[in-house]
Amino acid sequence: MSVRLYTHPACFEHDPGDGHAESPARLRAVLDALDAPRFAALARVAAAHATRAQLERVHDSAYVDHVFASAPASGYARLDPDTVMSPGSLDAALHAAGAAAAATEAVLAGATRRAFCAVRPPGHHATRSEAMGFCLFNNAAVAAAHALEAHGLERIAIVDFDVHHGNGTQDIFWNNPRVFYASSHQIPLYPGTGAADEQGCGNIANAPLPPGAGSDVFRTAWDDHLLPRLDAFRPQLVIISAGFDADARDPLAQLQVHVDDYTWITQRLCELADRHAEGRIVSMLEGGYDLAALAEGTAAHVAVLLA
Repeated sequence: MSVRLYTHPACFEHDPGDGHAESPARLRAVLDALDAPRFAALARVAAAHATRAQLERVHDSAYVDHVFASAPASGYARLDPDTVMSPGSLDAALHAAGAAAAATEAVLAGATRRAFCAVRPPGHHATRSEAMGFCLFNNAAVAAAHALEAHGLERIAIVDFDVHHGNGTQDIFWNNPRVFYASSHQIPLYPGTGAADEQGCGNIANAPLPPGAGSDVFRTAWDDHLLPRLDAFRPQLVIISAGFDADARDPLAQLQVHVDDYTWITQRLCELADRHAEGRIVSMLEGGYDLAALAEGTAAHVAVLLA
């Protein structure tokens, strides 16, 4: 069964401004990499908008209203020091969250076993009530909430290997034992959360990594700490916040991860999904700000999903 690739041209229209790290060029680099012949088996799907009901499973209604009301007709609207909306941003964010819900629906309905959502803006910093760190709606959280509410799953894992801690995802599911959140990330680094003692109701596992940590430290954190916790949880669905900014080339952080590490962690997560979740994986693009590293990391990740 082929892997589905969810994206939408509207995701190019989110433009935070000249010089902003989260540029439309990121998505172009990803999609160009996935146009290579070895990805011919990807089934490409245009993502619809998320509904208000899907957004309000994870965001306060007042916050959703605020994002809609902030969308500018021209120019820019700044929601926080790093998070900027242009006239195309709301449409892009709705398609990004819609991709998360649609991919989850397809995987759980048996239409495909795995899906990758090549969308922007990213999502894992968006909390219930705040836009943060380039993120408007929390796409991974929308995916998990759809699985909980529409399909009644009891155990969902959100796995995050972005170099920045997914504080928004942790915030949204802090007291929800049906969702297990596991993250490796650099500390100290934005957003300043993700210490090992942040454990929610026992459903949070953080593995902070020091600046300069490379492949050995990254893999040890997953092998010795995060993957055993995920195995013990026995998830029925694995959702991945797939950020590629832990790469040594990324300008916004100082980890020393390489493309082979993305192949390795994706293989381990596929094995986890095969053991507990009938192989079901929904992966969401998050960060990655060196275009070559982003393209290579994404290609390595999706190649394993296709294997």
